[in-house]
Amino acid sequence: MPSDVWLPGYRDAAVPASGSRLTMAKFVIAGRADCPYYAKAELLADYLQKNLPDFRIHKITQHPEVWEEWLKDVCENNKWNHNNSPIIWRELLDRGGKGLLLGGYNEFLEHAQLYYGVTSSMTTELMMVIAQENLRAHIEKEQEKEALKDVINPLQVWIASASAPACYHLIPILTSGEVFGMHTEISITLFDNKRAEERLEALVTETRELASPVLRSVSICTKVEEAFRQAHVVIVLDDSTDQEVHSLEDCLRSRAPLCRLYGYLLENNAHDSVRVIVGGKTFVNLKTVLLMKYAPSIAHNIIAVALGVEGEAKALLARKLKTTPAYIKDVIIWGNISGNNYVDLRKTRVYRYESAIWGPPQYSHPVLNLIFDSEWLKKESVAILRNWTATGKQFGGILAAHSISTTMKYWYHGSPPGEIVSLGVLSEGQFGIPEGIVFSMPVKFENGTWVVLTDLKDIEINEKIMTRMTSDLIQEKLVALGEVIDFQPYKSETDLAKRNEKISLPTTDDDQEEHVPDERKNSTYSDAVADEEKDLVMSDTEFSDTAPQTTSEKPLNQESINDFEGKILESQINLDEI
Repeated sequence: MPSDVWLPGYRDAAVPASGSRLTMAKFVIAGRADCPYYAKAELLADYLQKNLPDFRIHKITQHPEVWEEWLKDVCENNKWNHNNSPIIWRELLDRGGKGLLLGGYNEFLEHAQLYYGVTSSMTTELMMVIAQENLRAHIEKEQEKEALKDVINPLQVWIASASAPACYHLIPILTSGEVFGMHTEISITLFDNKRAEERLEALVTETRELASPVLRSVSICTKVEEAFRQAHVVIVLDDSTDQEVHSLEDCLRSRAPLCRLYGYLLENNAHDSVRVIVGGKTFVNLKTVLLMKYAPSIAHNIIAVALGVEGEAKALLARKLKTTPAYIKDVIIWGNISGNNYVDLRKTRVYRYESAIWGPPQYSHPVLNLIFDSEWLKKESVAILRNWTATGKQFGGILAAHSISTTMKYWYHGSPPGEIVSLGVLSEGQFGIPEGIVFSMPVKFENGTWVVLTDLKDIEINEKIMTRMTSDLIQEKLVALGEVIDFQPYKSETDLAKRNEKISLPTTDDDQEEHVPDERKNSTYSDAVADEEKDLVMSDTEFSDTAPQTTSEKPLNQESINDFEGKILESQINLDEI
């Protein structure tokens, strides 16, 4: 080694005198990734390590947002007093003791001058450039670590109410790699009550036989206290219950205890960044808003799937236009996904349509310009969609699974550019929707989240239509939480006038015999569309259709909603204290 070494930015460098012997010196240099003094200390240490055989360094960078907390923990554990970046200490390798604090940059520079005859003359401008390079390198390194974690630690996917038919169709899609990507391994846990265990075991066997390259493991869970443990994704399907209900109010109130339990488990067991997606065909908006109430720390990551209703509307339009449903884009679903909703076609377009005007694949026609049958558009299509939503007959396991998996794929990878997607999210007053209810509205997915498309033009909704949808959602929530005893559906002035007219009509004994009262038609939950509102394409669901039909005259048992509440008692979880 030469007696004098020179390097740009350093001066007065020298090596120990011949015959002298230095013990191994290992220094730890830690600092904020964008700190210029850390950059200066790092380069000085790199130079010493390169030119001195017994000098070793270990470098630690922390993101500016976490630096202060990290430094505080290090100082508390080692009983040091240091407040700035960088912090430098020497590890006593030959003594086996704890590190010896040297200090910051100035102390390290003095040490280098004193022991090694090396100093630095780096300019401030160069320090700032290197500091920014360090920050970029640190961010890239952290991203690589996160990507490696995905490989080492699979994504934990939990499916609640896994005995539901939709789960059978959902699992093959999840394990295909289409949703989370072919480079992300997943572990699936099927969660349901004890009585469904045999069915879940059969489902686990079939899932393993898929031999999917992205499936790390599949298991079942029937213990309430273990539910959603370290879950990254939770999919909530329609809950099954054998409990008999005799009214809409009982049906609404029965949703609250289960959502309260799920909220408690999500808050305490799930991963901090868990994403919760609620799908199904019964009370989807209500279950979503209840989960948000009982799991407030993750409320921003709880959404309701509306793509199933979108799919129904696209299929109906495609049949009318004699085209393929996939060619129809930008159908907007407003309101209650499984109840009163408005199917908005004002932005809807159809691509690759065979007409007198042809264009490239990206060319499209507005749907409303192609349907000339106003009677079908205003009445027949509305009645069909209303019936599908009310009965749920069209919304089977395949459609539910596809709509859930597609929504999840968009959430992770983004929705198609320029395409409008319907999603049930918590209202913050957009479009004049009251705050505090979950309402389906137009969004786009990007960068791992969703954004409400408040900048869309000409999508104002008739005030009566909006009032009808929002008032029913508010009533659902109030009844479910016990704040209101009876559900009071919205009635427009036209509805009330028609009702008063019917009441005022005289009846005869013959009329009474011929016209047997129909429970559904005369129900206070029926929701006839007012004449002045039929200029909009509207899907109005009668609330009496959403409530399970009574099959027995036995009175309602109020002790529990299903086996899960029994499990609450077994696991000694007191919901009154949650």
